[in-house]
Parts: sequence; C-alpha cells; structure tokens
Amino acid sequence: MNRPSVASLAVPLLTCLATLGMLTAWTATGNAGTPAQLTVTEGRVLVPSGSEATAAFFTVRNTGGADDVLTGVTGPAGHRAMLGRTVDIGRNARSMAMVRAVTVPAGGTLRMTPTTLDIMISPPPALAPGDRLTVTLHFRDSPPQTVRARAVRPGG
Repeated sequence: MNRPSVASLAVPLLTCLATLGMLTAWTATGNAGTPAQLTVTEGRVLVPSGSEATAAFFTVRNTGGADDVLTGVTGPAGHRAMLGRTVDIGRNARSMAMVRAVTVPAGGTLRMTPTTLDIMISPPPALAPGDRLTVTLHFRDSPPQTVRARAVRPGG
C-alpha cells in the first residue's frame, strides 16, 4: 500500500488555508457586502376618480450592499393591492400590466410614478385630499414595511 508523501499532502492543505485566510480578510474589511437596508418614504395615493381602482406611489431607498426584491403589497382590509406597470400598447395608447416583483438595487432607489411602477388598489377606498392610506410592502430578504400614503388629486 502506497502512502502519500508529506509534500503531496502539504500543497492542497496550504492552498486551502491560504484561500480561507484571504476570504476571511476580504470579509473582515467589508468587501463581502452588507445586506439590503431599505427605507420607504411616505407616499402619495390618488383620490379616486372612478370606481375601478386608484394608484399609490412610494420611493424605496436601499443603502445596503445587496439588492432586494419588492415581491408584493398588502392594502387596507377589503381592498386588493397589487404592483402594476404602465406599458405601451401602440398608437399612443397605454395599459396596465401586473408585476410579480421588482428589484430594489443595492445603493439605489426605486421610484414609483404614475407612468412607471405603481400600486393599484381596487376597489378604490373613499379618500379626500390629505387623507392617509396605510399599505404594507413585502420584500424577499427584508422585513415588511408598513407605510402611509397621503391622498392627492391626480396631477397634484
């Protein structure tokens, strides 16, 4: 039976130890990144002009070193809330398409607007300008954030 020589065992062992040492140093100096750190500013919700739906908008900032994903939203009791995006359907017409999830980039900002991403709320709650509406945003890696939106008139 042939036994491996000490030299043949030392090379892989030293390589593993050196790699582990470099990874430890890389992590200790903060280069491995930090988790997502999300903040959501008070948003706006449009005073409904019809009986089908209204939309809410928030700004989500991520000051962490990792992306996170907005996976859904919970609206007030009795109202369905979902992520939606405006899409062109041709001839200067637009439509709303539901969105399952959207990335909040590391060190970046996700801004919801009437012409991009928003939160559709159906049926629309009775709101007057200045009223507040509470929703909860759900993320893949971060805890849910319950936030409020101030009711504004469309275009306001």
